[in-house]
Amino acid sequence: MAVELETPSAYVNHHMTHLTVGQGFWTVHVDTLVMSSALAALVAWVLWLAARRASSTARPTGLGAFIEFVYEWVDNEVGSIYHGNRRFLTALALTLFTWIVAMNTMDLLPLDAPGNVAGAFGAKFWRVLPTADINGTAAMAVLVLILVVGAGVRSKGTGGYLHEWISAPFGANPVLWIPNLLLNAIELLSKPISLAMRLFGNMFAGELIFMLIALLGLGVTEASAGGVARVGLQILLGSVWAVFHILIVLLQAFIFMVLPIVYIAMAEEHH
Repeated sequence: MAVELETPSAYVNHHMTHLTVGQGFWTVHVDTLVMSSALAALVAWVLWLAARRASSTARPTGLGAFIEFVYEWVDNEVGSIYHGNRRFLTALALTLFTWIVAMNTMDLLPLDAPGNVAGAFGAKFWRVLPTADINGTAAMAVLVLILVVGAGVRSKGTGGYLHEWISAPFGANPVLWIPNLLLNAIELLSKPISLAMRLFGNMFAGELIFMLIALLGLGVTEASAGGVARVGLQILLGSVWAVFHILIVLLQAFIFMVLPIVYIAMAEEHH
């Protein structure tokens, strides 16, 4: 059932509240986990379906042609950055791009609709946009950090990778070990932080704008009109902003796809 909220601040606070379990550090955002996992499964199923229909002789059509176009575009982007064997990195980039596009697209749904559906199942709160949760974007960024460190160790060996921490960029003089170590630590940690904050910040801002647009509908429709009129007005008022927001949805997915490939390519460079 829909939740009736009397003031704009209460309306915004309601839509910015996660469905959680646990307390303190162990608080789990159930809506972020469910939405991100469900969308990952959906994207994997779509890609599997396209691959299953693919043929080495017949020309792809429909879904297969579209997925092949996306794959070739992603592969070309990876190839322009990374010049080694890029099979794994193309798969990583394709996964990140399609998954993040799917998650970002949830921001285009009418604001009250997901909450009304979740309310029918007894959930008081439900945030449908996983990338507007810093916990979700940070988790993806931490995985990228692990891959970057792993790529450096694989390329240079453990000893070579650790030696680079104290020898670059100023040289291997023992006097410069601490400055080298500090700069390399800052550089490494800034990568996942910037990845997580950029995606989170842009999607959170977009979500907030949709909330402000929805408040126009909240002011025009009477509370007695119910959720149907409100959702309909949100679609009408939000459609103009949604046209521009589609660019943000795609651009942020593209940035999060490209930067990990750049970081991994940099990690494998020998200084």
